Amino acid sequence: MRWAILAFALGAAWLRTQATLPASAWMTLLLPLALAAWLFRRDAGWRGWLGRIVLVLLAGALGFLYAGWRADLRLADDLPRYWQGRDVELVGRVVGLPETTATSARFVFRVAAVETPGARVPTQVRLVWSGYRGEPPPILVGGDCLRLTARLNRPRGNVNPGGFDYPAWLLERNIRAVGGLIGRPVSATACSGAARAGLDRAREWTRARIRAALGDAPYAGVVVALAVGDQDAITSAQWTLFRRTGTTHLFSVSGLHITLFSALVFAGVRRIWRSLPGLNARVPAARAGIVLGWCAATGYTALAGFGIPAQRTLLMLTAGAVFALFDRVPTASRLLAVALAVVVAVDPWAAFAPGFWLSFGAVAALLYAGMGRLRAPPPWRVWVRAQWAVTVALAPLLLALFNEVSLVSPLANAVAIPLVSLLAVPLALLAAVSPWDGIAWAAHAVIVLVTTCMEWLVRLPQPLFHAATPDLAAILLALLGAGLWLLPRGFPARWLGVVLFLPLLFPRLPTPPQGQAWVTVLDVGQGTAVLVRTARHALVVDTGPAFMSGEDAGARIVAPALWHLGIGRLDGLVVSHDDIDHSGGAMSLLGSHRPAWLLSSIAGMADLGPTGRALRAARPDMVVCEAGHRWHWDGVDFQVLHPPTHHYAHPGFSDNARSCVVRVSATPATGGPNSLLIPGDVERLAEMNLLERDALAPTDVLVSPHHGSGGSSSAEFLAATRPRWVIIPVGHRNRFGHPHPDALARYRAIGAGILRTDRDGAVSVRLGAGPVEPERARSTAPRYWWE
Repeated sequence: MRWAILAFALGAAWLRTQATLPASAWMTLLLPLALAAWLFRRDAGWRGWLGRIVLVLLAGALGFLYAGWRADLRLADDLPRYWQGRDVELVGRVVGLPETTATSARFVFRVAAVETPGARVPTQVRLVWSGYRGEPPPILVGGDCLRLTARLNRPRGNVNPGGFDYPAWLLERNIRAVGGLIGRPVSATACSGAARAGLDRAREWTRARIRAALGDAPYAGVVVALAVGDQDAITSAQWTLFRRTGTTHLFSVSGLHITLFSALVFAGVRRIWRSLPGLNARVPAARAGIVLGWCAATGYTALAGFGIPAQRTLLMLTAGAVFALFDRVPTASRLLAVALAVVVAVDPWAAFAPGFWLSFGAVAALLYAGMGRLRAPPPWRVWVRAQWAVTVALAPLLLALFNEVSLVSPLANAVAIPLVSLLAVPLALLAAVSPWDGIAWAAHAVIVLVTTCMEWLVRLPQPLFHAATPDLAAILLALLGAGLWLLPRGFPARWLGVVLFLPLLFPRLPTPPQGQAWVTVLDVGQGTAVLVRTARHALVVDTGPAFMSGEDAGARIVAPALWHLGIGRLDGLVVSHDDIDHSGGAMSLLGSHRPAWLLSSIAGMADLGPTGRALRAARPDMVVCEAGHRWHWDGVDFQVLHPPTHHYAHPGFSDNARSCVVRVSATPATGGPNSLLIPGDVERLAEMNLLERDALAPTDVLVSPHHGSGGSSSAEFLAATRPRWVIIPVGHRNRFGHPHPDALARYRAIGAGILRTDRDGAVSVRLGAGPVEPERARSTAPRYWWE
C-alpha cells in the first residue's frame, strides 16, 4: 500500500498542472474507483507485479479525481464578476493575527453577513487598509468582530518564468477574494465563531506579551514567530540570512518544532509518571506520555493559529499516536505512508505545497539512510549523517522548486536545530505565560547565538549553489542518484550516485543562437522590467517596483526568473530613471546578480529619491545614460537613443523625460532582422525630441512608453516607429487607469498587435529568428484557478 498511497498523493499533486478541472462526469467515478482499489487490495491477486501496477494506477486516478472534486467545491465559493471592484458592506471577524505597519494593515476576514443588497462574496477574503501619509492604521486585533466597507477583486497574480503563484497560495488557504478597505472599520456584534475568536485573542495577547518583554531587540520578531507563528516582524535581511543557510524552516512554527516539542513532553511525562506507582498501575507511563505529548502538539498548533504546515504535522502525529495507543507498531515507512494519506485526504491542496514534499521527503531520507545498519554508530555520527542525508535527498527538490540549495545547510542545521527546537522554542512558549521578562531574553540570546554562527557561515566563499530549473528526467535521475549515494559504505557502485546528479547540477539550457536576442517583458505589476538574452550575455532594463510591504520586484520576480533560466550573473543593468516602478528592485539585483556595469540617468541627476541615492552610493562607478552609447554582444546591437547630454543640465526636464531609451537590433546570418524599442517613461516632450534628432526608426516590437499613458505614444512617435507589436507593462486594475483608451486607440489605428502583462503575463519575443511571434506566459501553461 505504500506505493499506492504515494500514487494517491502524486495524483492529487498532478491536478496542479491542469488548465481545467476534470469534467463532472469523471467525478462520478470517485466511489467506483475507491471501491475497486479496496477490493483489489483485499484480493490476493494484487501481490504480483502486474497487480501492484494496477493498484498504483487506480490510486493515482483516485487522488486526481478526489482533488478535482474538492477543488470544484472550493472554486464555487467565488466573487461574481459583477461585484468585482464594487463597494460592499460586510460584517465578520478578523481571522489570525493582522499584519500592521506604520501606514498599512493586512488581515484575513471571515464574512458573517453581507449587508449590501444583492451582493454575494466568498466566505473568506484578504483585506488591506492603506492610509494617506501620516494617517495611522486602525487598531485591529485577531478575533475582532467588525463592520466594514470593502472593494473586492477576484484573486489574480503575476505570471512569470519561475514565479510565485499568488492565486494558488490563496486557494490553498481558502481565500477567494482580495481587496481594500474603504474608510475605517467599526465594531460589530453579529458574528459567529466565538471559539476561534478566543484563540486569536490568546495569540494576540501572547504576541503582545513577548513584544513588551523584548521591546526593540533585533530578534524579537523571531521569538514571536517561534511562539505564535507570526513572522511579520522578521526583517528581510534576517530572512535572507536564513535562506542562505537553509534554515528558514526553523524560524516559524514548523513541523520540526511541533514534533520535537511533543517528544520533549512525552519524555518528561513518561519519566514523571513512572515515578508515581499509583498512576502507573492504572495507566501505563508510555500511554500517558503519548496522550499528553499529543495534547502538547495540539496546543502548540493552536497557538500557531492552525497554520497549514502545522496542521499537516498534527495530522501526522495523530496517526502515529493512534497506532501507538492501540498497541500497533507498524514499520516507520508504513506509518509515514499512513500520515501521507491522511494529510492528502483531509487537505488535498497540501500536495501543491513545496513544504509538504520537503517535510515528507526529509523524514523518508532519514529512514532510508538509517536502514540496514549492523551496529549503531556514535550519536554525533548519527547526527552528522542525518544532516548529510537530508541535504543530499532534498537537493533535487530544492533546485526544482527554488533554484538554489545552501551548501552550508548541513553545518547550519546541525548547530541550529538543537538550539532552536530544544531551547529557543520551549523558552519562547514559557515566556508567553511567565511574568519574568528574563525568559524571553533567554530565548532571544539563543537566537543571537544561532544567527552569529550563521553569519560566519555565509561569509564563506560559496554558501549557495544556484541552478536553472531542471526537467523531470534530471530530477528523477538525481533522486535515484541520492538513493545510491546514501547507501551504506561498501555498497558497490555508490559512485554512480554522483554521476546521476550531473544533469541536475549542469543542465543543458536553450540559449539564443549567435545573432539572436530573446527578450522577456516580465509581469511585475505596475512597473517595468525587461530581460534581454543573447548567446553569451544577459541584460536587464529596469527592475520593477518596490512594494508597500518593504519587498520589491527585483527580489520577488526578476531574480527568481533569472535563476529559473540559469542566469547567475548579469552582464549589464540599465535603470531608465529614478521612478520607484522602474528602479524599485535595483538594489536587490545588485546584491543577487552583481551586474558587471550599471547604466542609468540617475548618474547624471542631482535631485534624487531614496532609491536613486542608494544606487549611487552602492555603485559609484554607475555610468550616465546618454544618447550615443552603443555596444555589441554576440551579433546583437544595443544603442541608447535618449536622453542627450544637455538634458541633464536643463532643470525643466522631468525624470520621465530623462528616461533611458534603448534599442535592441538583431541581424543574424540566417533569418530576418528584428528590433525592439524600450523607451522607459518618455512622454510627448521626449518623443518630440527623439523625432527632432531623427533618432527613431521602424521597429518590430515596442514596449509601450509610460505604460500606455494618455500623454505618451503620440501619433507622430508611432508613425516613426511603426511597431508590429506593442507590449504594455501594466498592473491589473491599477489606480492610474493605464493603459489609457486614447493610447490604445492610436495603437489600433496603426494596426499593431497589443499585448498586456496584466492579461497575458510575461511576454517573450525572439529577435533575429524571422517574423516575431510573441509568447504569452499566461497562455503557455494555464492553470484552472487563474482568471
